[in-house]
Order: sequence, then structure tokens, then C-alpha cells
Amino acid sequence: MSLTPEQVRRVAHLARIEISDPEVHSTLGHMNEIFGLIEAMQAVDTTGVEPMAHAQDVAQRLRADRVTETGQLDEQRAAFQAIAPETEAGLYLVPKVIE
Repeated sequence: MSLTPEQVRRVAHLARIEISDPEVHSTLGHMNEIFGLIEAMQAVDTTGVEPMAHAQDVAQRLRADRVTETGQLDEQRAAFQAIAPETEAGLYLVPKVIE
């Protein structure tokens, strides 16, 4: 598949990009190279190849999800809620936005 200069102008118009005639021919060459690469990649037989999320089969080590600072939570919440406009039963009260 190769593009025409009119198609490049159309794509530039849709992308809201101002493009001059010399830029059209330069861009046409670049876009045709990209489409050629895509066609070459699509020609490769990939039957039996499993899709993968990453080129290497690695697992990310994660830390355990547990509470580590228990004593300060109540004190922090009280300090934050002391400066809040309105609170009730440990919750922040906000204006109603949906009726």
C-alpha cells in the first residue's frame, strides 16, 4: 500500500497540521516507508506464537501489602479533619453535586 500526496494532505487536514508542498512529498516518503514496514511485519507467519506483554518473561517483585504504621493513623486523621470545613463520624462532608 502506498499513499498519494492527496491522501497525505487529507491526513494532515484531519490532524489539523499545516503542511507545505515540499513537506507533503517528504512526509509521503516517510509514511510509505512505515506502511512498507507494516506490510513486511504482517507477512511474517506467527501461527503458534503466543502473544506476550513483554519481550522477557520476568516477574516484578512486590512488597507485602500490610499496614506498617498503626499508631499514627488516628492522630493524622484527627489533624486533617480539624482543618476540614465539615466532618461527621470520621468522614468528610462535601456539597451534594447530583440531585
